[in-house]
Amino acid sequence: MPHLENMVLCRESQVSTLQSLFGERHHFSFASIFIYGHTASGKTYVTQTLLKTLELPHVFVNCVECFTLRLLLEQILNRLNRLNSSGDGHSTQITCDTFNDFVRLFKQVTKAKSLEDQTVYIVLDKAEYLRDMEANILPGFLRLQELTHRNVTVIFLSEIVWEKFRPNTGCFEPFVLYFPDYSIGNLQKILSHDHPPEYSADFYAAYINILLGVFYTVCRDLKELRHLAVLNFPKYCEPVVKGEASERDTRKLWRNIEPHLKKAMQTVYLREISSSQWEKLQKDDTDLGQLKGLSAYTHVELPYYSKFILIAAYLASYNPARTDKRFFLKHHGKIKKTNFLKKHEKTSNHLLGPKLFPLDRLLAILYSIVDSRVAPTANIFSQISSLVTLQLLTLVGHDDQLDGPKYKCTVSLDFIRAIARWQLGTCKKPVGLQVPTQALSSATLPTSL
Repeated sequence: MPHLENMVLCRESQVSTLQSLFGERHHFSFASIFIYGHTASGKTYVTQTLLKTLELPHVFVNCVECFTLRLLLEQILNRLNRLNSSGDGHSTQITCDTFNDFVRLFKQVTKAKSLEDQTVYIVLDKAEYLRDMEANILPGFLRLQELTHRNVTVIFLSEIVWEKFRPNTGCFEPFVLYFPDYSIGNLQKILSHDHPPEYSADFYAAYINILLGVFYTVCRDLKELRHLAVLNFPKYCEPVVKGEASERDTRKLWRNIEPHLKKAMQTVYLREISSSQWEKLQKDDTDLGQLKGLSAYTHVELPYYSKFILIAAYLASYNPARTDKRFFLKHHGKIKKTNFLKKHEKTSNHLLGPKLFPLDRLLAILYSIVDSRVAPTANIFSQISSLVTLQLLTLVGHDDQLDGPKYKCTVSLDFIRAIARWQLGTCKKPVGLQVPTQALSSATLPTSL
């Protein structure tokens, strides 16, 4: 089918497999098909395109929208009820509360729509959300063909593997199909296919090659790359529009687009500014830090205790563990300076990088620098996990019964200074608070720290 090949690029193997599974409208098909792969790997697009092109009766439901069992079942039945309808909009709304009612109503709807002898496809996108519903919903959909005595196929689209999806109670095994990530050659072909008609295909392909050379190492998401390609293309062809360069002058075009791609690198995945803001930024050559967003470090807004946790993590990463008693206890006793002046410690710890520290040391430093009493509640531990998710802390060890999890602070000194300068309230000053190379002693901190 050449028309289908032009619509679905770089998924020939998956398309061929699905076509053989679907067959004709009256062919008996699998009871369930499980399709998985990372985000933006073409699962939804390929499935929808095939079902529409082959003109197979199907309903498509997103499980994020249908967050309860009743919403999900009613959505399937009502969309199935609208198949082959005249479009007068007077079809009655079906209500369904349980899966038993769903089986009964499904048989009635398929009979009314003359679909008893045709394969009906139910596509459940974001199917991993089914695991949060009632325990019988997933096994029920897997055995829907047996329960209804109808030629029905349920297609699950998910980003997780079937082994983590399989219910503990046991169920019928679906046909599993994997969609791998697009390679750089696949992305080049797909993105080049979207070239504007006013420019040649070779010119746009050269632009996509430059774009992938910058972003491919940090972003493999086709949707994000397509968004970046559309957003930055006017700046790439600006010298051509002004007559300052030709389409073949790739070196000059690269010099013009390079600083703008570096700015765009700071906003990958975040979508912290709108497209109109980004166009204004490119037009006015505005610094990205002047726009509010997560990538502008000076504008990061953290919860109250997260700021103290981050400072405690910085101190734990760059101060030796044996200095904690000296720095954070009032009555630490006399300590000879000769014990701390070893030759290998004369090198700045900033040059050696952050060191690992255990969770109990982080909490001990946190309790000593916060003025109020902090209880080790779930709120504190969830904020530590959030800092790991934001990549401000790195979790190195995990589930180790001997040493426990180990962390490492990944932020810079300027980041800590910015937090202390603009964000922190009052806190108790530890005795002899120090960070290597006069880290916080020369910073503009609250006077009580």
